[in-house]
Amino acid sequence: MSVLAQRLERVEPSPTMAITARAAQMRAAGQDVIALSAGEPDFDTPEHIRAAAKAAIDAGQTRYTAVDGTPALKAAICAKFNRDNGLRYEPAQISVGTGGKQVLWNALLATLNPGDEVIIPAPYWVSYPDMVAMAGGVPVIVAAGPETGYRITAQALEDAITPRSKWLIFNSPSNPTGAGYDAAALGALTDVVLRHPQLWVMSDDMYEHLVFDEFRFVTPAQVEPGLYDRTLTVNGVSKAYAMTGWRIGYAGGPEVLIRAMAKVQSQSTSNPCSVSQAAAVAALDGPQGFLDEWRAVFQRRRDLVVGMLDACAGIRCPVPEGAFYVYPMIGGCIGKTSAGGARIDTDADFAAALLEETGVAVVFGAAFGLSPAFRVSYAASDSVLETACARIQAFCAGLR
Repeated sequence: MSVLAQRLERVEPSPTMAITARAAQMRAAGQDVIALSAGEPDFDTPEHIRAAAKAAIDAGQTRYTAVDGTPALKAAICAKFNRDNGLRYEPAQISVGTGGKQVLWNALLATLNPGDEVIIPAPYWVSYPDMVAMAGGVPVIVAAGPETGYRITAQALEDAITPRSKWLIFNSPSNPTGAGYDAAALGALTDVVLRHPQLWVMSDDMYEHLVFDEFRFVTPAQVEPGLYDRTLTVNGVSKAYAMTGWRIGYAGGPEVLIRAMAKVQSQSTSNPCSVSQAAAVAALDGPQGFLDEWRAVFQRRRDLVVGMLDACAGIRCPVPEGAFYVYPMIGGCIGKTSAGGARIDTDADFAAALLEETGVAVVFGAAFGLSPAFRVSYAASDSVLETACARIQAFCAGLR
C-alpha cells in the first residue's frame, strides 16, 4: 500500500518552478541561460517598505500575531480597497495569508465539497486547476483564445454553468496572457453570474496596478455591487510592490467566508510573518508614486518584447493590457524541426528545444491550458530581453 494520498494523483508539480529549476541547473553548470519563466519583478522592494520591516524587528514585533492578520494590516487593507476600488470592508471581512496562493487555497478548502465545480478561464495561472483538484473540486476549463483577446465571453461562461458550479475564478490582468477586462467586458460576465445564485466569484487582482495605455482596472464587486456578498476579492503585495519573497496576500469578502478561511489557516500555517505584515502596512499606506515609474518601465519592455516576438517566423504575439507577461501563439512552428534536430510537435517540445539550444527559458502553453503557445515574463532588463528575443528569433528562423 502506498503511503501517499490518492489526491496527489490529480495534481502536477508547478511547470513554472520546474523550468526555472532546470534553467538554474544549466546556469550552475556554466551555461549561458536567460530565464524568462518566473513571474517576479526585477525591482528591489522600495526603501520605505524595507525600513518599516527593520523598524518592526527593532520594536520587537517578532512574535505570533492574530491568525489572519494584524489589526494594523487589516485596517490598511480596508483603506486600500476603499481608496482604489470603492469597496467598503470591515476588518472582520479581511483575511491575510502567506501569499495570495494561500488565500486562494484557504477559500477553496473552506468551501468545496466533492464534485463541486470551479469555472476557470484558460489560459489560466498554472496553480488554479490543481488547487481545485486537491480541495476535492472539479475544474471546468473555459478556453479563450486570441480571437477574443484571451477573454471569455458571456455566452461561454453561461454554457459552462451547471447546478454544481460553486466558483468562477477570475484573473484580470491575467497571468499568463496579460489580458484585461474593462468595465463593459466584465459587466457582461457579472450579469451572467447574477442569474446563478449558487455561483460565487473569486477575483484574483494581483496585477491590478500593472496596467498600460488607456486600460482602467476594475474588479467584479466594484462593477456589480449585487455580487458583493458572493465575491472574494483577492490581492497582495508581491507583484505591485516587488515583495514576492515577503509572502503577504490578502482578501476581502463576506464575514462568514472569512471566518471559515481563518479556521483553515489556524490549523495549517497560523499567522503570516509578523515582520512581513509590518512591511505590507508600509506598502499599502505609504507613497505610491513609484508605481507610475515602474509601469512606464514595464510598458516599454512590453512593447520591446511584443515587437521582437511578433517578428519571429511562425509566431503571433498579441499586445497585453497589463501584468508583465506576453503569450505568443506558435502554430506556425509546430510540425517543424529545430536547427539542433529537435522535432517540434507541441509547445512543450518548443520550450525544451529553445532552452537546450539557445539557453532561453520560457513556459510552454499547455501548462496554462491553451496551446500551442508559450509565456514570457518580461520582468527583466531591456538588454536581457533584447538578447533573449534575438535568440528566439534565430531559433524560429532555423526551424525547418
